[in-house]
Amino acid sequence: MLKVAVVGAGQVGSTTAMRLAEQGVADVALLDIDGKLARGKALDISQALHLTDSRAKISGGSDYGLAAGSDVAVITAGFPRRPGMSRSDLLEKNAAVVKEVVLALQREAPDCVLIVVTNPLDEMSYLAWRITGWERHRVMGMAGLLDGSRLAHFAAGELGVAPGRVMPMVLGSHGDTMLPLSRLSHVDGVPLSELIAMERLRELEDRTRDGGAEIVALLEQGSAYYAPSACIARMVRAILDDEGYQVAASVYLQDEYGLRDVFLGVPVILGREGWREVVELELLPEEREGLAACARVIKERMDELDGWLEGSHS
Repeated sequence: MLKVAVVGAGQVGSTTAMRLAEQGVADVALLDIDGKLARGKALDISQALHLTDSRAKISGGSDYGLAAGSDVAVITAGFPRRPGMSRSDLLEKNAAVVKEVVLALQREAPDCVLIVVTNPLDEMSYLAWRITGWERHRVMGMAGLLDGSRLAHFAAGELGVAPGRVMPMVLGSHGDTMLPLSRLSHVDGVPLSELIAMERLRELEDRTRDGGAEIVALLEQGSAYYAPSACIARMVRAILDDEGYQVAASVYLQDEYGLRDVFLGVPVILGREGWREVVELELLPEEREGLAACARVIKERMDELDGWLEGSHS
């Protein structure tokens, strides 16, 4: 049977492991620095599987040997941003976590596809790719599908339609500079820009950008995990089943959209070896400039990470 390693047994990681195991997508190894936590959650999940048709097996612990031979590895491990913590603080703290995780996965699952979920997502995806030195199609960040799902939810509520009828398109970074494209988001082939008044549409786009922060504020402790885990599981299934499924993901661009040497969220086609190709949309000049501005911000942080990585080797 195919195998997926999920690193990080917090809410996002453990819920992802549960979804994959219950769907019978693959055997699952749930890993965490707290091995008892990972073993306990794996045992809990496994005891629910007799109520499903799944034949998946799930194991948990801190030993990366459990990830040996994984076809896909998902990295959710890391620190959340806390009050008083700057972006640079979070960047370096999670860079140290991701570096350790990636080196272990590179050793135990050298042929896997990597899906990075740890924040700041675009930068951590770049770090994972740079550390491995793997072909760029094997490393991606999960964000665009989540951001699009949020836009679809808000638009569906506004229009009174089922969320599955909304085909959203969100490009750019997973953060303040994300680029919801209502002109290229559709309901039954009709653009949202023709269905919702522009002023209201801008409000929904802003709410999409702030979607994660809104949930954090409501929960008061912790952050979103149901929607992120559903998006991760969907991407994993598309890769393992070689579906040719189109999804927005953060990938390393090499001249696509006129951008180079930067990780950024764009539409890609998923397949067995990771992402097959970037789908280049016809963007308006202002949309293309918005994407380029987003890329400049991410590139600055990538350069910062390069400096951190060089320092960590010294």
